[in-house]
Amino acid sequence: MFWNTGIQIIQQPDRITILYANDHEFRRVRLNQHHPARVTPSWYGDSVGHYEGDTLVIDTVGVKVGPFAMVDMYGTPHTEALHVVERYRLLDSEAANAAEERGEKGNFRLPVSDPGFAPNPNYKGKALELHFIVEDDGVFTTPWSALIIYRRPLSPLGAWPEFVCSENPHGYFPGRPAAIPTTDKPDF
Repeated sequence: MFWNTGIQIIQQPDRITILYANDHEFRRVRLNQHHPARVTPSWYGDSVGHYEGDTLVIDTVGVKVGPFAMVDMYGTPHTEALHVVERYRLLDSEAANAAEERGEKGNFRLPVSDPGFAPNPNYKGKALELHFIVEDDGVFTTPWSALIIYRRPLSPLGAWPEFVCSENPHGYFPGRPAAIPTTDKPDF
């Protein structure tokens, strides 16, 4: 949910759809609704959203627990008690620069694995800030939070590069090919 390098947000009157660049993933967020009394667990959980001024707030519960389910790219597990609150808002370029500078002082930054997602250094318009809080009494002793800044990429809007699949030998991280089976001769 939180380590995708590229996102697009489509807003409609009753819902928001978030498209993620990795693995053709997407989420649907119902606006101005409540969670059902009994949530059926799913891989993305049940997400409801509303606006607080200029901030989109998304509340998610009911994320399915499975053998490979994880909260982040490091494999941190979670339980049925997982509760995530995301807050999205637009920042001007200077505020986004300041947030990124604060984050770089004590945090690891993933290398850009595809130049299609590298931020456009010449773009001085707005950036999207995502601040999220993760709670799970079954795993964590206290809630934790993080901040992500999304910037307009170098590639034109909609020209997302493809990630690992059988037709694409490029891996997720630079300098490493994907571990996909190959052969020098056809199977037939």
